[in-house]
Amino acid sequence: MGLKVEIQEAMKAAMKTGDRLTLSTLRLLLSALHNEEIKGRRELTTEEIHRTIATLRKQRIEAIELFRKGGRAELAEKEEAELKILQRFLPQPLSEDEVRNLIKVSIEEVGAKNIQDLGKVMKQLMPRVSGRTDGKRVNELAKELLGG
Repeated sequence: MGLKVEIQEAMKAAMKTGDRLTLSTLRLLLSALHNEEIKGRRELTTEEIHRTIATLRKQRIEAIELFRKGGRAELAEKEEAELKILQRFLPQPLSEDEVRNLIKVSIEEVGAKNIQDLGKVMKQLMPRVSGRTDGKRVNELAKELLGG
């Protein structure tokens, strides 16, 4: 079963059980996926679906932080619940050691020598880690390993 079908089935189950939060979160996710399909004029690959989910995940994390700073605990809790729902459909996150190893492999594969080769490394690396770790952190680690 494809990931999109799995999401649709989870949405149907949420409808049957009356789980409003899961239902609204999955509707939002399916809407975002549909918009991406319209943009690309084709069905999304599993990797592209993961990337879209990761974007929604990142938005939730940022919203949680802002709500906490603003003293809006109830809204932060709602965002956290939505985050848990979204994370069900993402692959297992990579540990920092796994990310470092993947960066080292990419550096070797593209023959990177210094920080000027960061773009080549990131281009090679991001499809491997997309949706499984934060791109910003990957960039920081790659700079560190390239001596930047």
